[in-house]
Amino acid sequence: MVHRRSVSALASLVLAGTLAACGSGTSDTSEDATPDGPVDLRMTVWTADEGHLGLFQEIADAYVADHPDEVSSVTFETIPFEDYTTTLTTQLAGGNTPDLAWVFESNAPEFVSSGALAEIGGTLEATDGYEYEDLLGSALDLWSNDDGLYAYPFSNSPFVMFVNTDRIAEAGQTQPSELHAGGEWTYDSARDISAATVEDLGGAGLVVRDFDYTAWSNLASVWGAWGAQPWSADGTTCEFDSPEMVDALSWFHDAVYTQGAIPGPGTAADFFSGDTTMTITQISRASALDGSFEWDIVPLPTGPAGQPGVIGQAGIGVLANGENPGAAANFLAHFTNPENASQLSQYFPPPRTSLLTTESLAEGNPAFDERQLEIVVEAIDGAATKPSHVNYAQVDTATRSALDALWTETGDAAAVATEVCAAIDPLLQD
Repeated sequence: MVHRRSVSALASLVLAGTLAACGSGTSDTSEDATPDGPVDLRMTVWTADEGHLGLFQEIADAYVADHPDEVSSVTFETIPFEDYTTTLTTQLAGGNTPDLAWVFESNAPEFVSSGALAEIGGTLEATDGYEYEDLLGSALDLWSNDDGLYAYPFSNSPFVMFVNTDRIAEAGQTQPSELHAGGEWTYDSARDISAATVEDLGGAGLVVRDFDYTAWSNLASVWGAWGAQPWSADGTTCEFDSPEMVDALSWFHDAVYTQGAIPGPGTAADFFSGDTTMTITQISRASALDGSFEWDIVPLPTGPAGQPGVIGQAGIGVLANGENPGAAANFLAHFTNPENASQLSQYFPPPRTSLLTTESLAEGNPAFDERQLEIVVEAIDGAATKPSHVNYAQVDTATRSALDALWTETGDAAAVATEVCAAIDPLLQD
């Protein structure tokens, strides 16, 4: 059996080499001619959710019906989340390039700078009724280069804290909404509540969903409250060994191994099953709630540096080396126009100013009340994206490997942080 780290390292090399080879593709879809006949389009996605895929197909079918001479079909190909980027880059290397693809925010600089994605801004701006000026400039930053736009940030989902109010009440603890209203909603209070519920009720306390001691970038929702970041803004210098990051990692380590507030490695804990007190995750996860317990959402807790907020951002790009970049860009303009962005907002908060209101979001998110939707809107405004880097694939692998030493009872945050920087500094400067 191939070790997972070996697979990750291989994926890093495939990504770097494949994207570098994609720079010779079409650079501007606005200049592409309409194909001679209708084409079949394929878009890779990492969701298998029937609601998501059903809505995607409904939007696509309407486009095909209105443009029968340009597009004969649109197929959405699901690739599992954990294998997504590796599989996508393998497709690119093997000549099986999709027409459009979702791209993680972490890999955005790699895809944008390599030339793997075609410029789509011209097509979007030229499309009647698209209202390009409605797009949030800050949401476009990660996907832009030299005044060009290379992907549409279709999902801008903020991280919030879901809480099981039944468990908190049963353990006799103060509800986070009350603490938030009183300005006392902090990571320390979240830790203490979580530890108390575990002691009284069993189960799990606080879970950073999808972290699982491997996806370290999801801890951005924690370390931001200490004012920490993994590397400098220009991406050239490691900052894992900064006092702020060491303090944040020490807090997390102690919450796991000393207070018992956070389940340790290898412990399966799913908030939506009802035996976990709180979880940091994105609002799109609300679809997993089944009514078996009472719940609420509150903003991410504050820490020594406050709380800047964090969003997970996904972009949809047109692959430059795809067979039909012009037709793909035209479809993307339809898929993300104001009407369809409004429909998609029930799952994916859009980058459109006009749709980032409690009234607009309420139409597609009936599970949330007005107060909760206000939290969502506030969490998006001014939020930072999860870490990204032009050499992210290799940096990710090296960081995860070096951080493994922290996830033991005797793990020392300061020593491990130094090792992380030793491992990734050369990669940051490549």
